[in-house]
Amino acid sequence: MDIGELRRDYSQRGLDLSELNPDPFAQFELWFQQAREAELLEPNALVLSTVSPAGAPYQRTVLLKYFDRDGFVFFTNYGSRKAQHIAENAQVSMLFPWYSLERQLTIAGPASKISAAESLRYFSSRPRGSQLGAWVSQQSSVIASRQMLEMQFEKMKEKFLNQEVPLPDFWGGYRVKPTSFEFWQGRPSRLHDRFLYSWQEDEWAIARLSP
Repeated sequence: MDIGELRRDYSQRGLDLSELNPDPFAQFELWFQQAREAELLEPNALVLSTVSPAGAPYQRTVLLKYFDRDGFVFFTNYGSRKAQHIAENAQVSMLFPWYSLERQLTIAGPASKISAAESLRYFSSRPRGSQLGAWVSQQSSVIASRQMLEMQFEKMKEKFLNQEVPLPDFWGGYRVKPTSFEFWQGRPSRLHDRFLYSWQEDEWAIARLSP
């Protein structure tokens, strides 16, 4: 199948150095708020990239749940493939693909587990079905059927009937502490605007990259 003719020119707007906040966290917050105001589907969805011990890259979509100057937090099963990769190589990359805004944003840095107390605060705010789902899913492991998964879910509903669902000891959050941010804005003729923030000698340096 030849799909070479599938293309569009990006022309919504440009991005200039004079517009950028010198603080990449503040610039991220601005773009994230604009993504929310544009009513994008899952504006907090990001593609998380990790590397296996054998050096093979893997990607999957996860949801950013909160962020501050300490970093960007997502949650997962600590037995999952991504968690196993992070245990061997903490360096990860997060890509926010805001296509309808003709933007993408990449953040790179090391990931580390947050405290159990911090994970519990978030877990307690989740819908009950999601709490039960965390107990049921042995993420990334092979399962026999969908029916078996649903049977386990019903068992967990019975087990925790009329009581709060406790935090599983195999589930929690990771915080990614950025060492770089790249803001990408689509432009006509593929002459895109790209700006890289990198942490250098206790401050953020900004460089324009060739498209």
